[in-house]
Amino acid sequence: MKKSEKAVKEAAKKTDVIVSDNTDNLNNTTTDTTVETKTEPATQKSKSLIIKLEDLVPFKDHPYQVREGAELDDLTESVGIHGIMNPLLVRPLEGEDGKYEIISGHRRFFAAQKLGLKKVPCTVHFIDRDVATVMMVDSNCQRTELLPSEKVWAYKMKMEAMSRQGKRTDLEQTETCDSTSRPLGAKLRDNRTDEKLAENSADSARQISRYIRLTYLVPELLQYVDEGKIGMRPAVEMSYLDEEIQRCIVDRIDESDGTVFPSHAQTRRIREKAAEGEISYDDVKAIMDEQKPNQVEKVKIPTEELRSRIGKSMTDEAFIKYLYTAVDYYKKYLERQRDQGAR
Repeated sequence: MKKSEKAVKEAAKKTDVIVSDNTDNLNNTTTDTTVETKTEPATQKSKSLIIKLEDLVPFKDHPYQVREGAELDDLTESVGIHGIMNPLLVRPLEGEDGKYEIISGHRRFFAAQKLGLKKVPCTVHFIDRDVATVMMVDSNCQRTELLPSEKVWAYKMKMEAMSRQGKRTDLEQTETCDSTSRPLGAKLRDNRTDEKLAENSADSARQISRYIRLTYLVPELLQYVDEGKIGMRPAVEMSYLDEEIQRCIVDRIDESDGTVFPSHAQTRRIREKAAEGEISYDDVKAIMDEQKPNQVEKVKIPTEELRSRIGKSMTDEAFIKYLYTAVDYYKKYLERQRDQGAR
């Protein structure tokens, strides 16, 4: 039996005793009695307990941030008025007698801390860390306000947990330059794997493979993705570059005071250049400094009025040629006027 599984089963055999404090208001109850549960068999899957906050530990490497803001303020206010309506999901922590690791409910835990609560309702699952990891990701992935980096590491953790559980997770990407033709998604050697990862997720299987690909980005570039300054398509392309070249991109962004970011086309060109051989910072800078199509100044001319003066039956090709000729004649006219004024 694995060490972690043995610890979980040992925790399941023990009697959990949580002492209530009558100064707390938990779900509008005022009991000051000791809350006990009877010894349960090791095969038990879950049970409900009231657990002290001091005995709860955040999930190790939890990828989801607890961000201050209006949403957290609203949650804290709701907990203060109504108590915690949905119990936290936890599991006994291996090697820590009486401690529990939070699987889902970190924001509720944080709100309880802000309110000064001493204990919260929990549902205890007697599961190992890999099963808990999958549960943790699935219970959070439906949230709409998640940052790309949160999804990146959550899906990576789930993939690795599933792999350790013996399920196929062949999400290996083709690292050759040929995969540039498929910059938005890595090839999956087992089509069932990405579908398994996409279960209980708001993201498609293909989108999940893109997120996992971003684990190869240096932290600075991933942060720019979070901030919306770099899109998913160029981010995936950059993930195939080695760290030194990615650092060159970061250096150019810093040098420009955050005004120059690579487009999808530019990241593809950088990747192709890197595949040809050695690439320097100057090469990266030259590509990134090229004018992007969306930076070219454009002027919109109402063609209907022009055609009414030139002729509506004129073809588009003839119409454009006529305009260029008219501009050339007008330019020569202005030059003659300027010459006469200089005499």
